[in-house]
Amino acid sequence: MDENKGQYSDCVIFSISSISGRAILFNIMLPNGACYWRLPISAFFQKQFDRTQVPDMQVHELELWNCFSYWPSVTCFDWLDGLRGKYLGLDKKFYHGKYLFTIDWAHPDVNIIDTEHSEIPQEHKCAHILELDNGNFAAQPNNRILWHCTSYTTDNSWPDYKVQTTYWDAEDSSMVTEDSDKMFYQMEKIKDHAEDLTFENDGRKKDE
Repeated sequence: MDENKGQYSDCVIFSISSISGRAILFNIMLPNGACYWRLPISAFFQKQFDRTQVPDMQVHELELWNCFSYWPSVTCFDWLDGLRGKYLGLDKKFYHGKYLFTIDWAHPDVNIIDTEHSEIPQEHKCAHILELDNGNFAAQPNNRILWHCTSYTTDNSWPDYKVQTTYWDAEDSSMVTEDSDKMFYQMEKIKDHAEDLTFENDGRKKDE
């Protein structure tokens, strides 16, 4: 209510809502048993901080992109678990923090019309959720974060990579499986029917 503005409460975040074209939204339970739905990442700060110590940061300062589809996945990657990193904010400053988990998006079914960006290589982004040193939380993509792994990230040069734009397909080739019931079948080149007409005239070639 209006009279409660400026107050805060403990909560448990137990799920997310992914609405295409909107910020990631979090669903919580409060100590009085009430569930509150669809709060942005800027609504939260870390429990070990006093509220007066945590700088007010807006949604767009903590989260660079909106959700890319209605179908998210939430994963905690072992390789990143516990790692510290820093992300480059819109103010050109680095914000340091610790990895918590990753939200990613895809499209669930080819029979559902895909009007989103999650399947376009150069448009797709994930959101790594970070516990920031200043008490806030952030959701940032790969191209805004540099991670620190003590035994591995020893290269101090600035990354300069192009965006991944290729639709990779292992089966998009000129090869087909042989027409047999062999378990260890071979792969064969597709025959050009314009030259090889053995499928016509009861298996006889054209010049027979």
